Amino acid sequence: MSIYQHFRKEEHAFVDQAAGWKQQVLDQYSPKLTGFLDPRQQQIALSLTGAGGDVKVAFHGGHPDCERKRALFYPDYYVPEKDDYELVLYEIDYPSKFVKIEHPQVLGALMNLGLKREKFGDIVQEHDRLQFVCAKDIAAFAEMNLLKIGRASVRLAEKPLSHIQIPSVTWTKTMLTVSSMRLDVVAAELFKLSRSKSKAMIEAEQAKVNWKVTTDASLQLMSGDMISLRGKGRAKVFEEDGRTKKDKIKLVAGFPSV
Repeated sequence: MSIYQHFRKEEHAFVDQAAGWKQQVLDQYSPKLTGFLDPRQQQIALSLTGAGGDVKVAFHGGHPDCERKRALFYPDYYVPEKDDYELVLYEIDYPSKFVKIEHPQVLGALMNLGLKREKFGDIVQEHDRLQFVCAKDIAAFAEMNLLKIGRASVRLAEKPLSHIQIPSVTWTKTMLTVSSMRLDVVAAELFKLSRSKSKAMIEAEQAKVNWKVTTDASLQLMSGDMISLRGKGRAKVFEEDGRTKKDKIKLVAGFPSV
């Protein structure tokens, strides 16, 4: 039985990487810390370790409800500590009375420093306060080099991890009926678009499934998938809930509200 049968083709490279981390722990009998993983990658890591095996995995990204977390693969004898995850919390000091900075600008500024996305976790915005979590090994570099975001001069102030802002996210659920679980079909229903418009946006690289850009309009969605369309927001597929008399799929989906 192939390990890949439970995963989409585009996930196979990460499956191989996570399996390699697990094998490294088995070979060296010591913990292995990864970069920040998105929730789907965390699910894959959990499924590869399973329950009761010689290798376990745990996650930490600043607080329990954050999306992006570092994974720690470790042998069953080991007891993980918070310091093992090597997280640093920064608050962005900027003249908030005069300029406005948004989440995408922070992400862009960090990426423009040449940092890989796996080196930093959630970017949290609560009114004018902006924070982000990063890996300890790039913290000093970020602090020295992130001096402007957009047109605003900024300074990074390190804070204890216990000071992280925890946004209150709730999900507004809705019931949809769709003819299939194709991405373009479900996205059209979720975001109130025509099928042709939905397909065009996907093919124009304006769609993400589980935080990854996809151009495959025919991609078959599954329960737990997160979908986003540029400029339209994001939604989560919670579960299929049977069929209608006309054999359409009843789908429970939801939209986040902070």
